[in-house]
This record gives sequence, structure tokens and C-alpha cells, in this order.
Amino acid sequence: MPSRVFARPHLLRKECCVALFLWMMPVLIWSMAGCVPSERPPSVGDAMRLQEKQMKASRWDAVRAPLPAARKYQLEEDISLPTLDDSSGLEDYLAYAALNNPGLEAAFNLWKAAMERVPQAESLPDPRFSYRYFIREVETRVGPQKQSLGLSQMFPWFGKLALRGDVAAEAALAAQQRYENEKLKLFFEVKDAYYEYYYLGQAIDVIQENFELLEYFESVARARYKTASVGHPDVIRAQVELGKLEDQLNSLRDLLVPVLARLNAVLNRPTNETLVMPTSIPDDRPLFTDEEVMHWLVQNSPVLKSLDHEIERARHAVALAKKDYFPDFTFGVDYTDVGSSVRSNPRGFSNPGSLRSASRVAGGMGDLVDAYSIGQSLRRGNRPSDSGQDVWVASMSLNIPIRYSKYAAGERESRARYLAALRSRTQQENSLTSGVQRILYEYRDAERKITLYRDVLIPKAKESIRSTETAFRAGTTSFLDLVDAERTLLEFELSFERSLANRAQRLSELEMVVGRELPRATDAAVKSKQPDEGTN
Repeated sequence: MPSRVFARPHLLRKECCVALFLWMMPVLIWSMAGCVPSERPPSVGDAMRLQEKQMKASRWDAVRAPLPAARKYQLEEDISLPTLDDSSGLEDYLAYAALNNPGLEAAFNLWKAAMERVPQAESLPDPRFSYRYFIREVETRVGPQKQSLGLSQMFPWFGKLALRGDVAAEAALAAQQRYENEKLKLFFEVKDAYYEYYYLGQAIDVIQENFELLEYFESVARARYKTASVGHPDVIRAQVELGKLEDQLNSLRDLLVPVLARLNAVLNRPTNETLVMPTSIPDDRPLFTDEEVMHWLVQNSPVLKSLDHEIERARHAVALAKKDYFPDFTFGVDYTDVGSSVRSNPRGFSNPGSLRSASRVAGGMGDLVDAYSIGQSLRRGNRPSDSGQDVWVASMSLNIPIRYSKYAAGERESRARYLAALRSRTQQENSLTSGVQRILYEYRDAERKITLYRDVLIPKAKESIRSTETAFRAGTTSFLDLVDAERTLLEFELSFERSLANRAQRLSELEMVVGRELPRATDAAVKSKQPDEGTN
């Protein structure tokens, strides 16, 4: 260390302060970077299996509360997917889709990303650090300026940060409702494909049974043809009906491929993988009225809730746009490193001050001060005691919002978006209401047909086949009447199975639109078979 530094302790303190400040900057940046969590984000499986926290009073807690706690992947085992086998029911398919569907995973991560926008919006801008080095030192009375350090912080106008947080919070809540809507859509797609897969299996069984029944009738016609009891056209007619049933059976079997691919797609499985064909669906009994459904639609629909949060977001955006008319403040502090003045004062009358004092004394106008100045100029020494004194400056600045047309346009834009959100909500509610009316009609229609076919038409058709077969054996009716009776029974049985699947599909669609599980009395899963067994 040079002796001049020990001779001037303030220089030592100054240089140590600057060195410490420069050394702490990268350490601070590194420590802040180390605060970023490196854990994997939670998956949809976590979201579906962990219980949601209760909503708290504050806005921030209300936004954060529904988000499931992050799972420690290194401490917990991975959640395994349910096995889809002969014993699997609809609930297993729904759980499998919730844990494995990529679309739901994407909606969850979009919700989580929107949540992370809230603390960003509510935070102050980063402080600004500046450093200046004087390539050519600026000489001042106390010495040359060597370098300068500055630190400043910008503070938005009162209320801006809170409004930005409100806007981000409402956007996060809207993203949450979009995630809930995506989950309901996924469950509907699984149920719709599952019930369609069920219907195809039942339709194939019905046609197969009728095919076997028609084969029996054809054998009876051939036997009676051999005895000349019936003509050859009756045998041909039976064979034609067999060919039509075989074609219909092959079409349904081919249709299994795209329906199975659709079910596998929503489960995120290879489309060619086989799944066990369901043999039963719940026999639901409704416990709700149309007025209750409309009320639940307005109260629980995630689509409408999402639009409600978008309206609130737009309203906060209008208030935020009004804040742009006011300035933002920036407060800072600057430090300037000033070097020591090592140049000595001119001695004797070379010093301008002593020369002026001598002139005054020579002119008879001198006093004791002039005499003292002349004496000091004759002594050896440096500049005054403030040589090398550093400079500290506190500053305050603000922007001047003079672009009135710009801020007025931003406010008008925010108001237009707010009005658009209001109208979109009204339009969406009208659309959902009309859609619910259609779904309720189709649901009631399917329910009416189930009762009609199960309790009236199918028993009568089976009774008609039995009586027509007896009359045909007795020779009192034609084979054409027997074929017509069989065709009627097939039509009724297929319509019954179609109505069962339609009712379950429309109930699932209704739950998706309304946004909640509808109350209903559900009997144990019953096998979809008609009342009377067999007709030989």
C-alpha cells in the first residue's frame, strides 16, 4: 500500500467502500438467481388427487388457494394409471383420462402460468445501478473526478401496482375456470365415447341374436318347402333378409374401429389398442327440474364464471388506464469518487491571491487579512483541507405525461374491451341457455322412448313373433308376416339400445354445460336386456 494512502485515511476508506460495493454486486445477483426453485411443476394427476385449499379473505390468497400444493417428486412415488380391464368401470376411464390427457395437462399449466403473473405484476420494477468512469478526469476545486456510482428506484403512481395485481389476479381466476371447463369437456368426451362404444356392442349382440332367429326361420321355411307346404319364394325371402342382417352386422363391426380410436384418443392411448366392451351402463333417474337446471347453469357454469372474471379484469384495466395520466417517480442516490489534489499551491507572489494582497498593501488599502494571505503564500503547503472529498447526491425525477391523446386512446380501448366482455357474457349465456333447452328435450325424448320400448313395444313385438310363428306352422299365415314381425322386433330392440345410450350421453352433456353433477337416483348398473328372454 503506498504511503500516501496511509497518510490520507479517508482515501483508504473510500477505496475499500468502492471495492466492497463492486464485489457485492455479482454476489447479490448470484444469490437472487439461486432463489429460483428448480422443482418440477405439479402435474394434472396431482391436481386431481390433492384436495384444494380453502379460499381465504385476501385477493392474493383467493387466487393462490385453489392451486394444489407442489409435489416433491424426489420424495413421492409417481402416480400409476388405473388398469383398464374386464372389471373396469366408467370411473376408471375418467380417472385414467384425468391423469393422462395432454390437453388437460396443458390447461392446468396455463392456469399455473397465469397464477405466477400476479406476483410479477404487483412487484416494483428492478432498481437500476449505474457506473461511470471518467476517461478524462474532470478537475474540480477539491480534486479530479475519477468514477461515479448510482442506484435508483422507480415508483409507479399511487394505486398502479395494486391495479396491475388485480388485473393479473382476475386473469388467473379466468384461467382456472377455463381449466375446470376443459376438465368437464374431457369427462364428457370420455363418457360420450364410452356410451357409444357400449351401444355398438349391444347393437351387435341384438343383430346377432336376430340373425340366429332368422336362420331358424329360414330352416323352417326350407323344411316346409321340402314338404310343399310353402313356396320357393319364402325361402328366397328368408335368405335375402339374412343377407341384409349380415351386411348390417359387418357395418357395425367396422364402425367399432373409429369409435374405439376416439375413446383411446381422449385417454391418450394408441388408437389401435383394444378395450373391453362395456356391457352395462347406470340406469339413471332424474331428480331435477328444468328451472333448477337453468339456475345451476347461471351459478356454476365455468364458461360464464370465466367471462365474469374477464369482465372484472377489464374493469380493473379501465381504472389502470386512468392512472396513466399521472407521473411515476424515480428516487436515486449517486456517489462520485474525487481524487486528491496533489498539485501544490504556487508559492510567494506567484500565487494570484497573494499578488492581489500585495497590490492592495502597496496601494495603501491593505489590512491584516492581506498580510496574513501574503504570509501564507510564503509557506510550503497544499490546497485546503477539503481536497479529495467525495460527492454524494440524492435525486428525484418524474416523467411528464404530456401525451394526452395517447392516454385517452388507452382509456377508450380499455372501456371498449370492458363493454365487449359484458356483451360476450350475455351472448354466451343466451347460447348456453338455448343449448340446455335442446339437451333437455333430447334427454326427455330418450327417456320417454326407453319407457315406451321397454314396457310396451318390445314385449308386444316378441309376443307378435311367437303368435306369428305358431300361425305360420299351422299354415294360417304367410312367411312374409313372420319376417315382418322379426324385422319389427329388431328395429325396436336397436332403438331401445340407442335410446339408452342417448339418455346417458345427453345427461353427461348437460353436466358439462351446467358445470356440476346433477342429482339423480341411480340404480345399480343393470344389464341392458329386454324384459322377456328369447323367443324360440
